[in-house]
Amino acid sequence: MSKQPVSYNANDIQVLEGLEAVRRRPGMYVGGTDHKALHHLIYEVVDNSIDEALAGTCDLISVTINEDESVTVSDNGRGIPVDEHPGRKVSALEVVMTTLHAGGKFSGTSYKVSGGLHGVGVSAVNALSEWCEVEVNRDGKVYFQRYEKGLPQGPVKVVAKAPKSQTGTTTTFKYDHTIFKGDETYKFDTLSQRFREMAFITRGVTIRLEDKRNNTQFTYYFEGGVSSFVKYLNRNRDTLHDVFSVEKEIDGIGIEAAIQYTESYSELVYAFANTINTIDGGTHLTGLRTALTRSINDYARKNNLLKDSDSNFSGDDTREGLTAIINIKHPDPQFESQTKVKLMNTEVQTYVQQVVSDGFTSFLEQNPSAARKIIQKCLTSARARDAARKARDLVIRKSALESMTLPGKLADCSERDPHRTELYIVEGDSAGGSAKQGRDRHFQAILPLRGKILNTERARLDKILANREVKALISALGTGIGEGFSLEGLRYGRVIIMTDADVDGSHIRTLLLTFFFRFMQELIEKGHLFIAQPPLYLVTYGKEKHYLYSEAEREALIQKITTNGSRYTIQRYKGLGEMNPEQLWETTMNPEKRTLLGVSIEDAAEADRTFDMLMGSKVPPRRRFIQTHAKEVRNLDV
Repeated sequence: MSKQPVSYNANDIQVLEGLEAVRRRPGMYVGGTDHKALHHLIYEVVDNSIDEALAGTCDLISVTINEDESVTVSDNGRGIPVDEHPGRKVSALEVVMTTLHAGGKFSGTSYKVSGGLHGVGVSAVNALSEWCEVEVNRDGKVYFQRYEKGLPQGPVKVVAKAPKSQTGTTTTFKYDHTIFKGDETYKFDTLSQRFREMAFITRGVTIRLEDKRNNTQFTYYFEGGVSSFVKYLNRNRDTLHDVFSVEKEIDGIGIEAAIQYTESYSELVYAFANTINTIDGGTHLTGLRTALTRSINDYARKNNLLKDSDSNFSGDDTREGLTAIINIKHPDPQFESQTKVKLMNTEVQTYVQQVVSDGFTSFLEQNPSAARKIIQKCLTSARARDAARKARDLVIRKSALESMTLPGKLADCSERDPHRTELYIVEGDSAGGSAKQGRDRHFQAILPLRGKILNTERARLDKILANREVKALISALGTGIGEGFSLEGLRYGRVIIMTDADVDGSHIRTLLLTFFFRFMQELIEKGHLFIAQPPLYLVTYGKEKHYLYSEAEREALIQKITTNGSRYTIQRYKGLGEMNPEQLWETTMNPEKRTLLGVSIEDAAEADRTFDMLMGSKVPPRRRFIQTHAKEVRNLDV
C-alpha cells in the first residue's frame, strides 16, 4: 500500500523570531525543564555578575529567593549599558535582554575573561520567565525595564536618582510555570553549594544567599582561593601532607591548581573554567591528571621507590585519595554546549600539564617526607588494585562464556528486558520470603541480604569483593564494579532498597547507599536506584483499613476518626516481616499504589563530604554532626 504524499512547500517553513526559539526548545539553552534547568536560570544571571568580578569591577553579589518563588540577583558591577545601541536604535539593555547572541563579551575588550560567552544566558532566562524586571545603576540614575515572556513592556526609563558612585545591576525574574510544569522549586542547599564553590574560586568576592521563604541566609567570602577549597573538602579527612598549590599565566591563560592527598580511597577532583564548574571535565582536567601521574612516576623512578621490575603507576593508582581543584581563566574558552559542562580547548591540556607537572615535581623534591607518603599510597593502591582485579574475575560476568551463575538466594523474574524489570534488595530472609511470595514474578526479582553489608567507605575494592553479600549483589546486578562497571550489563531497570523502618533498617540502607555512591555512582546518576517506603502504621476502624506512611498522616486520620466518634486500632510496623505477602504487595510493591523515593545526587562534592563524615574512620566530625542535629531527631526506635 503506497503512502499518500504529504504537502511540503515554502509555507511549511517556520521562522521563529526573537526569543520564541528559546521558549519552544528550552533544552537547547538551559538543559531542559527539570529542577537542574530551573536552578540553571539563576546560575546564568549570577554568571554575569561573576564576570564583572573577574573584570575587577564587582566585589558583592546578592541572590534572594522571594516568597513568590521569584529570584533577585544584584551586584555592584558597572551596570549593563543603557545608552542607545547604534545598530538596533534601542537601549543596549533591551538588546541584551531580548536578543540572542548579544553581549559585551565577544570583542575581548570589556571583559578579559568571562563565563558568559555566547550572549545567550540572560536573554534565555528572560525568555523562560513569566516576567522579568531589570534595574541598572549608572551615571547617577536608576534605569528600569520590565519584560513578560521575553517581551519588553515599555522602553527603558529613568525611575530614580542615585549617587554616581553607586553602580550595578539588579535582575528579578519568575520562571514561567507553563514551561517548567512540574512541582519543582528552588532548593536552598543546592544553591548554597554552588555559590560556596563560586566564592572559593573567585577570591575576594562576597556572595550572599537569602531565602525569604524560610528566613535563611548565608554569606560566602574566601581569600584563600582554591587552596581554601581543598582544605574545606578535606576537613573531615586524614591528610598526608599540606596543600600544594600553583598559579601561573601562559599566553593569557590563567592556571590555578591545588592538590592534597588523603587516607581516603576515593578521588575528589573538580575542574572550573572561568568559574564555571565543568562537571564533565575537559582538557584542563586531563592535563591535571596526566601531570600528576607523570610527576609521581618520574619521582618514584628517580629515587628508586619503584623497582626496575615494577610497572609504572596507572592513573587510577595516582588518584586514589586525591583531592584537587583545577581552575583556569581563558579569554576564549570553548565549551561543549551552552550548559558549559565540558571544556574543549586543546591548548589548555598542554599548558595545565606543564604548570602542574613543574610545580608538583618541585613540591615532591622539596618535601621528601610528603613524597614518600604519596608514593607509598600509590604502591598500596596498585597492589590492592591488582588484588581487586583478580577478585573481580571471580565475581563479575565479563561475557556470556565467562558469566557466573546468579546467586542462589536471588529469586529472579521471568522478564529479561531491563526496561521492564526491577530488583528488590530486601533486609533479612524473613522479609525476603514474604517479598518472594507477594511479588509479581513476571518483572520483580528479590535479593534478600543477611545482616549488614560491609562499610565500603572504610575498605578497598579487594576487601569489598571478598564480602559474600556484596558479591551476591554485584552478580545479581550484572554491571560489574570499579574499572569494569558498565550499565550495559544491568539486568534490572529499577534497583529498589527495601529495609525495615527502624534503626537497623536505616543503617543497612545507608551502607547500601554508600556502596552504590562509591562504586556504582552511574547507577544513581542515570536514575536506576530507589528506596521503597513501607507503611509505618495500619489504622483499622469499622470495616476500613488505612496504611499510613508518616506520623502526620496518622495524626490527621486519628483526629478525623475521633471527631466522628469511631473506635480504632493502630498497628505499628517495625519490620517488613510483620506484614504478610499480600500486605507487602499492596503497600510496598504494587506499582499502582506504592511509594518509591528516587535517589539522586544534587551535588557530588557535598555528597562525598557527607558520606565521608558519616561513614568514614574519623570520629570527631561525626560526633559534632550528631551533637548538632540531635534535637532534630524524631521517632527514634530504641
